[in-house]
Amino acid sequence: MARGTLRIYLGAAPGVGKTYAMLGEAHRRLERGGDVVVGFVETHDRPRTKVMLAGLEQVPRREIEYRGGVFTEMDVDAVLARNPGTALVDELAHSNIPGSRNAKRWQDIEELLSAGINVVSTVNIQHLESLNDVVESITGVVQKETVPDEVVRRADQIELVDMSPEALRRRLAHGNIYLPDKVDAALSQYFRVGNLAALRELALLWTADRVDEHLKKYRDDRGITGTWPARERVVVGLTGGPEGETLLRRGARMAARGAGGELMAVHITGGDALSAGASPARLARQSRLTEELGGSYHSVIGDDIPTALLEFARGVNATQIVLGSSRRKPWEYIFGPGVGATVARLSGEVDVHIVTHEYAGKGYALPRFRKVGLGMPRTVAGWIVGVGLPIALTPLLTTFHKGFSSATDMLLYLACTVAAALLGGLFPSLASAIVGSLLWNWYFTAPYHTLTIQQPDNMVALAIFVATALAVAWVVDLAARRTAQAARSRAESETLSLLANSVLRGEQALPALLERVRETFAVDSVALLERADDRSPWVCVDAVGDVPACERPEDADVEIPVNDDLSLVLRGRVLPAEDRRVLGAFAAQAAVVLERQRLVDEAASARRQAEGNKIRTALLAAVSHDLRTPLAGIKASVTSLRSQDVSWSPEDEAELLAGIEEGADRLDNLVGNLLDMSRLHTDTLTPLMADVSLDEVVPAALRGLPPGRVTLEFAESLPAVRADAGLLERVVANVVENAVKYGAAEERPVRVRADVVGDRLELRVVDHGPGVGDDDKEQVFEPFQRLGDAPRGAGVGLGLAVARGFAEAMDGALQAEDTPGGGLTMVLSLRTADGAAQVGRDAVSTAEGAVT
Repeated sequence: MARGTLRIYLGAAPGVGKTYAMLGEAHRRLERGGDVVVGFVETHDRPRTKVMLAGLEQVPRREIEYRGGVFTEMDVDAVLARNPGTALVDELAHSNIPGSRNAKRWQDIEELLSAGINVVSTVNIQHLESLNDVVESITGVVQKETVPDEVVRRADQIELVDMSPEALRRRLAHGNIYLPDKVDAALSQYFRVGNLAALRELALLWTADRVDEHLKKYRDDRGITGTWPARERVVVGLTGGPEGETLLRRGARMAARGAGGELMAVHITGGDALSAGASPARLARQSRLTEELGGSYHSVIGDDIPTALLEFARGVNATQIVLGSSRRKPWEYIFGPGVGATVARLSGEVDVHIVTHEYAGKGYALPRFRKVGLGMPRTVAGWIVGVGLPIALTPLLTTFHKGFSSATDMLLYLACTVAAALLGGLFPSLASAIVGSLLWNWYFTAPYHTLTIQQPDNMVALAIFVATALAVAWVVDLAARRTAQAARSRAESETLSLLANSVLRGEQALPALLERVRETFAVDSVALLERADDRSPWVCVDAVGDVPACERPEDADVEIPVNDDLSLVLRGRVLPAEDRRVLGAFAAQAAVVLERQRLVDEAASARRQAEGNKIRTALLAAVSHDLRTPLAGIKASVTSLRSQDVSWSPEDEAELLAGIEEGADRLDNLVGNLLDMSRLHTDTLTPLMADVSLDEVVPAALRGLPPGRVTLEFAESLPAVRADAGLLERVVANVVENAVKYGAAEERPVRVRADVVGDRLELRVVDHGPGVGDDDKEQVFEPFQRLGDAPRGAGVGLGLAVARGFAEAMDGALQAEDTPGGGLTMVLSLRTADGAAQVGRDAVSTAEGAVT
């Protein structure tokens, strides 16, 4: 069955019109004869949204009871049974009520897509996981309902529903988004012009990145290599030399001139030009500077530096290349035009900027060789000197022959041969030796103008001449090859140094490592394949690239076995043997990263199991004594009351009944704490946040406590807090009960007071008991902990653990402090509901709809 398609309407804030646009798309599909149903759409009583919902088939929602209320969620089973062509599912990041089929609505949508149903949904930019902290810094609101970016990235279509801040504020002022009593607060807080402009920019930039990804895929699928200047992308070529910082800052300024500009630094690790004199330490500093400037650092292997640089630039659709002025001395240009001139000549539509710097023309620390051998410029120069110079020298020697001896003539020809060897290596010097010996024999040995050698000493001299020329040529050629090999080794060491540096910096994610391999070796895709044994099929552990990864090692262009059952495979081009050596290090590191990930997962699973075992062990201990104690008291009292042998007075019966009630209350409290701890450990606790007044919650939490043991010290005008009223009552009850049990006396009761600190309200429960030491202040919040000589009947030690868990679930905190003069103070901190917190939370928890 083919997977369904996902279309998402993305907005920057509530009220921009996402739901309205989604319903408009539904009506268009209906008009074209499509089968469209509403799986879940929230109108929030917005009139125009309700009008758009009319005429669409709606699948009945599922009703779920939770904490005494009835809530509705999308009925996934009903939608699957209906099997429409398209389903509308609003609020992609919504968290389902506990008891639903899935925890998140995007998981419901995944089921519909897997069943072949097309889905149209909506989401706001603040719900994206990667932007959650950014939105919090802008608006001051922590958004707990988030959706992984990858879920939205996988959408087949993403459409931005855009609106200017001024137009959105007009909608809000007209009452088209919130009820009139919330409009003024929303306009002055969350819906400020600055907030909306920043959120709009985030949405536009995020959408632009997704468009860029689709553009890259389109170009790759069609083999388009030309530059499409949709946005400025500046590539800075780094040599590892001291001028790199200057180039990076110049490139960053160029990228910042246009909206959405991007900076990329690249170092070509090869045997010439950009890799000459490269310092790993300096490259590491330049890599950090690139990240500080908001760019990305890349390392690519390539012996032909201009070609590798241009291939990288075209691959990322770069519009500009920034290079530094050559550090070569003027006389070195006789060996070639240099990288900058070559890149400028071959760049085509990509602009090339040559930036001057203080190191220009000052030379390199080490000589540079292009590839294994002496390079084309030196070889050509060697042939010219080796053949042309002896021919040009001969007329001069014949003119002044009487002034020179035969030995001098031979030495001059030998000098030409040595010069050819130094420049061009073996073959130009061999040709020079042959040409020089023939010219010397023809013109300067008797009999003249013949190749006959009359005197034996001339024959010996000629033999020595040829041998010397060959020896010098062989030494020069060997030195050149050794130098080229050293350059190659240096390039490999730089690549391995970057790999080690990424490991030390914590870049351990397997996809990131595979992407580094793909980029470094300029291939289309990289995958890590694994199998259970020799007879099992290969399974792709992870893969990156623009083309489908190989499913078997036999299908790859390059295979690097790690062991018999793990292999790194590349597709795109065949790599030379020297590259495979470096690739082996990447393969080994990929195996280490994979093993580390599995060990981390196993360790986390082991920790969860250990915590579970600890909880179960402690629970058994608690059940064996703490739960049986009140049960025993209840049973004894009931048995006494039912006894026919004893006549109980009304006072005795009342006392026995009070004991039964007290034991039942203790049992109810213990069982309630155990259930609450179970909910916390299984992540099934979902607070229902609302504006809560402490004047309503705290007195209810103190019911049942002995009179006079607690005093309240509240100001008359405390702001409300954002909390779940039921959970907050349990937190206060547990903390105060603990303080009364261990730290209250008739002459010094427990004091409960509240203070406003910034945008948070702090509730302090102060006792003057024995207190706890600094080392034990965190231990008191551990489950089943009872410090000191607390009696076994005092409880199972879950009260404070449950209280802290509930507080953190409500975006609060519970800490223990010393009470001045002795004792313990429990500080409960919660976010206030007034100001930005109140309006912001209302905004982000409200389903977005389109209004005009």
